[in-house]
Amino acid sequence: MRASLLLLAITCAGAVAAENPGQQAAEPVVFAALAPSVATLPELPQIPGVQTRETKVLFGSRKRRKGAVCGDIDIKGVEAGDIAGTLPGCGASDAVRVREISGVRLSQSALMTCGTAKALKKWIGREVETAFGRRNKVVSLRVAAHYACRTRNNRPGARISEHGRGKAIDISGFTLESGETITVLDGWKQRKTRRKLKKIWKAACGPFGTVLGPEADRYHRDHFHLDIARHRGGAYCR
Repeated sequence: MRASLLLLAITCAGAVAAENPGQQAAEPVVFAALAPSVATLPELPQIPGVQTRETKVLFGSRKRRKGAVCGDIDIKGVEAGDIAGTLPGCGASDAVRVREISGVRLSQSALMTCGTAKALKKWIGREVETAFGRRNKVVSLRVAAHYACRTRNNRPGARISEHGRGKAIDISGFTLESGETITVLDGWKQRKTRRKLKKIWKAACGPFGTVLGPEADRYHRDHFHLDIARHRGGAYCR
């Protein structure tokens, strides 16, 4: 439509110039002014259902950012703010309630610091997601415990647990795409799953400062305890 209007204006100007040679310099200017500017013409409506590549990329980016916390689009949840402890030494600053990391869901919304959430992401990407096969990936982690203002192993007089600082999480099982759940308690006893669970446990050493499993003590027979406390001699893994 724009091209047609411009062509009409140019044709008319040429016709007038032919009849009035003496006005060649003035007349085309008058007709050109009558023709609508390309800049002032309204934008043509987009065809419904048709999106440009840029629009798709922008929409996908916004969708991924929705619900993201800790400045990481792969960590989904809600901000919880500062958590006050009921015992001296408990509490967490800028805590978040995480429900999903790198597409792997948590069985319950877990309260933790961003440092803990980022360590969990590294662990999931390092070994957890494909530990039982790329065709039967881990889609959910069974959370046994997260933030709780208490002492270590709930023993009277013991030091405050890293759970009481939002720096720890306990994982007791792994649910696969097939719907099967491999628990730490039973899977550690079975030959076909024990080796894979050991790889998962070992992969946590590094992202987490403390990693405890079924062979650590009687308190951890049915789960992996993971926390981001740092030790002088490096990661403490048992």
